[in-house]
Amino acid sequence: MKLQIMLCAVAISALATTHMAHADNLAGVRQILVPSKERGTDLDVTVWYPAQAGGEKVLLGDTPLFMGTAGMRDAPPLEGKFPLILLSHGTGIAGNAQATSWIAAPLAQKGYIVAAPNHPGNQSGNKSASETMKLWLRPSDFTATLDALKTGTVFQNRIDWKNVGALGLSMGGYTALAVAGARIDQQRLTAYCDTDLNNHSLCEWLRLSRVDLHKMDLQPASLNYQDTRIRSAVAIDPAMSDTLNTASIAGITIPVDLVNLGRKGEIPFTAQASWMAEIIPDVRYANIEDANHFSMFAECKADASDKLKAQDIAEALCDDDGGRSRSAIHAQLIEMIGKVFNRTLKAR
Repeated sequence: MKLQIMLCAVAISALATTHMAHADNLAGVRQILVPSKERGTDLDVTVWYPAQAGGEKVLLGDTPLFMGTAGMRDAPPLEGKFPLILLSHGTGIAGNAQATSWIAAPLAQKGYIVAAPNHPGNQSGNKSASETMKLWLRPSDFTATLDALKTGTVFQNRIDWKNVGALGLSMGGYTALAVAGARIDQQRLTAYCDTDLNNHSLCEWLRLSRVDLHKMDLQPASLNYQDTRIRSAVAIDPAMSDTLNTASIAGITIPVDLVNLGRKGEIPFTAQASWMAEIIPDVRYANIEDANHFSMFAECKADASDKLKAQDIAEALCDDDGGRSRSAIHAQLIEMIGKVFNRTLKAR
């Protein structure tokens, strides 16, 4: 077992890059529709990619609370073939593909094509408690996206199909692990909200939505959703990892990088990844101590905290706990994830 633990609690001046690059170096971005038999509807997929000059400058993920990231809509793709990263968002207020632009666009600038499906029912503005708990549909969204990109899109001849990786944030971390071979323990998922100790906010939402996991058909959750086209997986604060089957985690054969955000004892129980780092054969584990789960959100606007208070939202979505700015934490994550995929895939 290869296990590397990195405690990253201080700012690193070399990482002081910003995702708002010069206009002539912005990532291209396109929206594509992907058919999904499992969902019974099309998936809205955002694709960031190395681009030639052209296209329309747009701001992605810009909301009243969060700052957006610039990209060039429909810019011509750069010539050549590039590794592909499938990116899975979390759920909740920042749960949508474009909210991940802060990390997707810089990865595209580093020479990757990044494709992120919106997971229906799991996203901000389109939330359903029952659909969210159909976790198995998330890896199916990845597989559908892969299938579609390979046929009939402008990217089919731009992707290096021998080098495909998966990246997930929060609940998206489960998605990345699932396509790597992780399987859910159906009994653990069924009993997940019998106590609030696992995930208080999620279980409270299920109760308010009158969703009883004991009455849902969760049998599909225990099936294998591995996609053997995936060569490397990265999971950051992988929510719902406490529902995973231990043997399936130990059986993952591709390189996996796990990242937790926060000090020991403060990382949400459901997102704790260190236990998996003990049993995955080819694994690296990093713990960024002066960050927290909300550090995966885009940078907050100056008046975001006031707006959250006005809406009686108690969660400190704009607080990162350690004194460093969110932009500095993002720069560190971008550098870290870029190095991971440079090691496990073959970026140009």
